[in-house]
Amino acid sequence: MEAGSTAYPVTFSVDYPERELNRLTTGFRLIVAIPILIVVAALGGEGAHYGNQQSWAFGGGAGGLLFLAPLLMILFRQKYPRWWFDWNLELLRFENRVCVYLALMDDRYPSTDERQSVQLELLYPDAERDLNRWLPLVKWLLAIPHFILLVFLWLAAVVAVIIAWFAILFTGRYPRGLFDFVLGVLRWGNRVVAYAFILVTDEYPPFRLSA
Repeated sequence: MEAGSTAYPVTFSVDYPERELNRLTTGFRLIVAIPILIVVAALGGEGAHYGNQQSWAFGGGAGGLLFLAPLLMILFRQKYPRWWFDWNLELLRFENRVCVYLALMDDRYPSTDERQSVQLELLYPDAERDLNRWLPLVKWLLAIPHFILLVFLWLAAVVAVIIAWFAILFTGRYPRGLFDFVLGVLRWGNRVVAYAFILVTDEYPPFRLSA
């Protein structure tokens, strides 16, 4: 962490593979990943259903993540139900495992429950004490500078993954510099998601790739 920086309430890391990666599954990664991508798509629909299990809860899902329901609870009751938080956290962990697999950072097939090489932690908020009840209405607007930067960062990350694909096919290794860059982009994206969509923190995401 850089000198003078403070810890953000969202932590994300991926273990660097200190071994030779599977070249065969790397070469056909997009094809091999189709079954787990179908599971991710199915969970997107289940997220909206899950958020509507009780008549007083409106479930808004973005890729299965509950957004509208926590927003309304924070706004009107200053509460963030723990089971909604747990759903968002575990789904985000799963989606990140799939993303890490697609980015070639791990050759183990994404688990639906085991953490594998991906560590993602969010601090559960005390909504009445830690969250401004009105801020969720404008967080998506405040995060626009991050959205713009992330477009360019994701394009750069795609290029990095393509280069890494060739490197793994020829050497079996993921170049550490490319790995750290893609990791930083994923970390940045998770912070923005936690702030603007999962609504677990009011602390504005830092503009940095590092932890």
